[in-house]
Amino acid sequence: MPVLVGFLQRGDVLAIVVKFDDKRGGEPSPSLDALHGLVSDDLARVNALILKEMDSPVALIPQLAGHIIAAGGKRLRPMLLLGAAKLCGYAGDRHIGLAGAVEFIHTATLLHDDVVDESDLRRGRSTANAVWGNQPSVLVGDFLFSRSFQVMVRDGSLKVLEILSNAAAVIAEGEVMQLTTANDTSTSEAAYLEVITAKTATLFAAATRLGAVVADRPKVEDEALEAFGLNLGIAFQLTDDVMDYAADAETMGKDTGDDFREGKVTLPVVLAYRRGDAEQQAFWRRTLEELDQNDNDLPRAIQLLEGHGALKDTLDRARHYTQLARDSLDIFPAGPTKDALLDVVAFCAARTH
Repeated sequence: MPVLVGFLQRGDVLAIVVKFDDKRGGEPSPSLDALHGLVSDDLARVNALILKEMDSPVALIPQLAGHIIAAGGKRLRPMLLLGAAKLCGYAGDRHIGLAGAVEFIHTATLLHDDVVDESDLRRGRSTANAVWGNQPSVLVGDFLFSRSFQVMVRDGSLKVLEILSNAAAVIAEGEVMQLTTANDTSTSEAAYLEVITAKTATLFAAATRLGAVVADRPKVEDEALEAFGLNLGIAFQLTDDVMDYAADAETMGKDTGDDFREGKVTLPVVLAYRRGDAEQQAFWRRTLEELDQNDNDLPRAIQLLEGHGALKDTLDRARHYTQLARDSLDIFPAGPTKDALLDVVAFCAARTH
C-alpha cells in the first residue's frame, strides 16, 4: 500500500516522497499484467475494432482521435469489461464491441476534459487541443461519443444501451458538477466524492457490470460487479489526487502540481483547507480560487497537505474503497480471473502512473 515517507528537495521544489510498495521479500509491485495476460487476445480484437470504428472520410477525425488513442493508456476500462465477462464464463463475442464502446466514451471525455482544463500534456504527450486547438478536440470528442452509441445499437440489447447511455449522461453531469467545485475551497468531502463518482467511477461500474450482463448472469452477480467497478473507480481517482502532489511527469504523464496550477480542489485540498488556520485558508483561496500563484506556492501547498495529513488520509480513504471492491468479488469462485481482478484493485491503490 502507498505510504508517505517524507520530503525530497529537488532544486527549489519540495516534493513528497511516497513509498508505493510496502511488500516484503522483494515481491513485485501490483500490476495489470495478470489481467492483461488473460484477456490479451480479446484486447487485440478490441484494439482492431477501435482502429476500424474511428475511421472517417473526414481526415482530421482519425488523425486527432488516433493521437489520443495511440498515446497509450492502460485500456483499463475495456480490460475490466473483458475480465468481468471472463469471470462470468462468457463465451461469445459481444464483449468486444462493448469494450470498444466503453473506450470511445472514455476517450471522448479525455478530449473534453483537456479542453475544459486547458491542459497541454497527457500521458507524456501533447494533448490534442494543444496540437489542433479546442474546437477540433471538442468535435472529435462528440464524434467518438456518437460512434460509441452506434456500436451499442449494433449490439442490439436495450439493457446494454440503457446502462451505457445512463453512464454517459452521469459522466456529463459529473463534468458540469466539477465546474462548480473546481476552484471552490468551500467544497465538502461529500460533494467532491459525488463528482468523482459521477465523472470517473460510473464508467468503471458500467464496464464491469456489462461483463455479467452479456453473460446473462443472475442479478446478484450483476450488482456485485457494478459495485466492484464503482468502488474501484473511486479508489483510482483518489489515488490520482495524491499522485498529483507526489509523482513526476516521467511516471505520471503530467507535471507534479498540475491540479494545483489549474485551481482544482481535490480531496487532499478539501481536507487540508478544513484543518488549516485562517492564514492557511487564505493561502488556498488565493492560489486556487483567484489563481494568484508564484513559484513558492506549490512547495507551500505540499507542506500544508503533508502537515495536515491530507495526503495520507486521502490514501486511507482510497484503501477503504479498494476493500469494498475486493469484498464485492467474494461471491465469485476462486480462480485465475478473480485473482487477476484482485490484482487490479491492488494496482489501482498503489499505482504510480
